[in-house]
Amino acid sequence: MLAFFSGTKAYVESHITSSKTRPRSLLKLPGILLVITFISYLGILVMQHTDVTTANMATVTSKIDTGDTAWLLISTALVMIMTPGLGFFYGGMVRRKNVLGTVMQSFITLCVISIWWVLIGYSLSFGPDIGHVIGSFAWAGLNNVGLDPYPAYAATVPHQSFMIFQMMFAVITPALITGAFAERFKFSTFLIFLLLWATIVYAPLAHSVWAVDGWLRNMGALDFAGGLVVHIGSGASALAAAVMVGKRRGYKKDQMLPHNLVLTLLGASLLWFGWFGFNAGSALVSGSLATSAFVVTQISTAAATLSWIITEWVHRDKPTVLGAASGAVAGLVAITPASGFVGPIAAIIIGLFAGAVCYIAVNLKSKFGYDDSLDAVGIHGVGGALGAIATGLFATKLINSAGNNGLFYGNASLIGIQVVSVIAAISYCFIMTLIILKILDITLGLRVSDDNEAEGIDLSQHGERSYSF
Repeated sequence: MLAFFSGTKAYVESHITSSKTRPRSLLKLPGILLVITFISYLGILVMQHTDVTTANMATVTSKIDTGDTAWLLISTALVMIMTPGLGFFYGGMVRRKNVLGTVMQSFITLCVISIWWVLIGYSLSFGPDIGHVIGSFAWAGLNNVGLDPYPAYAATVPHQSFMIFQMMFAVITPALITGAFAERFKFSTFLIFLLLWATIVYAPLAHSVWAVDGWLRNMGALDFAGGLVVHIGSGASALAAAVMVGKRRGYKKDQMLPHNLVLTLLGASLLWFGWFGFNAGSALVSGSLATSAFVVTQISTAAATLSWIITEWVHRDKPTVLGAASGAVAGLVAITPASGFVGPIAAIIIGLFAGAVCYIAVNLKSKFGYDDSLDAVGIHGVGGALGAIATGLFATKLINSAGNNGLFYGNASLIGIQVVSVIAAISYCFIMTLIILKILDITLGLRVSDDNEAEGIDLSQHGERSYSF
């Protein structure tokens, strides 16, 4: 018993590391349980009035390919691990006093967006079309999203398998934006931002590009695995966030060096690993197209890593570990929209350009005067745009008969379509994110106080320290 109380005391002391952080009375906790009970009651009411198609497994087995389903579920798990991996990637690049808060932003996004996706996100993104820009609420709460395949999206796997795979894309996209405002954003405001941004920005963009009757899809825009939706969407929004939130306290005056590049390299490695599910999984079947996407993902990433560090070596006289990690992510980003449409040589070319161009973009941010703390704009925004436009050059029906030929295969029109889609995605995401952040700034405030920023968001927002030594 004495050991139990000693352990409890040590736990409490380890979690109260700031004089400004004190636990509230336990008498207030029953109120939280009442709120949870009320929400659960509402959920039961919804269930009673919702026809969720969970058909008997014996009746749907013949329609489902078990190999395709297994591959898609494995790919879903691979994409899921990318978001914690992103937390490590970003967490190593911030100062020691901000690492927990940075990792927490990625981790909590996994939780918040998962629930949002089930309640309304999937329906708005992929549900029955309204005006070619958004889905209806017909699939809210996964109404009629069951175990039968939905052939318009994936003919050989359960509809819920496709749904959960797409959930992981919705999760990582807003997490990518956090790199632009690292070390200074209020956690409470961030939670509201997640819900607003996912509903107003992500869902319409995903619907326009990927859903049946989405306007960009109808126009012929090609985005195999998220160059437009995930990377341009997050990159353009990250630029808006960097502008709206403002620079870090002491920017260009204080040293703001990465505190743990081993953590960043670990994160980049997890991203690389998970990206095979991201790209090859987007084939939605286990076969030749998935194999091709897997191969070009590896090739482009390797080429971009080499391109980045060589460019950096020429520019700064030394190749860095941070440069290698950043180059790898740049290559992953750039090949994403093209991964289901291009071959190995095109992948090398895309990777080589991605490494050099993204390196230049990252180094130009100081010239433009915005503080994109962890290079979300230069890597995801620029890399995503480069990859989307390169798709218009190198795409070939020899790789994917459901795609299109690009400029180098005799179809000049595709490059114009890709450029229009890039401009549309950047414009919509940038403008809408500015509006969302402006409203949040007026109502809740975006930044922590100067004192809290100086103390670090680990202590000021979470009452914890990342390291005890």
